[in-house]
Amino acid sequence: MTVENTSTLRLRLRPPAHRVSRKAVGQWTVSAAIGWIVVIGIQAVVVATSDDPPSWLSVTLTICCVLAAAHLIVMPQWRYRVHRWEVTGEAVYTQSGWLKQEWRIAPISRIQTVDLERGPIEQLFGLAKITVTTASAAGPLHISGLDHERAVELADELTRTTQASPGDAT
Repeated sequence: MTVENTSTLRLRLRPPAHRVSRKAVGQWTVSAAIGWIVVIGIQAVVVATSDDPPSWLSVTLTICCVLAAAHLIVMPQWRYRVHRWEVTGEAVYTQSGWLKQEWRIAPISRIQTVDLERGPIEQLFGLAKITVTTASAAGPLHISGLDHERAVELADELTRTTQASPGDAT
């Protein structure tokens, strides 16, 4: 699959070169653990405080504990192996997901905005996410799991490159 921009430069969809920060594994694990703690915690409170809890609730609690453990062990490592990014003078390449994987490419001339975002858990791990918005109907490209300093450098680089690139980003 190729993408063609207005200057007839042909860009090929390919695996990006750079992995995200290894610290992203910790961030993904903590983020997922918070969700599992809520789900398991609610069930555990009901089982512990009920005089006669339904047996199906004990079964679902056990299943959730097993699924949570498997999810927290497998998902972050898998995502780390899949998530990649690369910025060249011509395009931004991303690859993300773990069950449903997505490869994206955005020609530099099509970039409209570059945003840097840091949620509380990302801040805890010293990470950030770059969002590259284009005129694409598929939506923006996200590069998550970047070291904060690298994300700032990348946002500056993309901003300078897009300002120097001819075209109207539409």
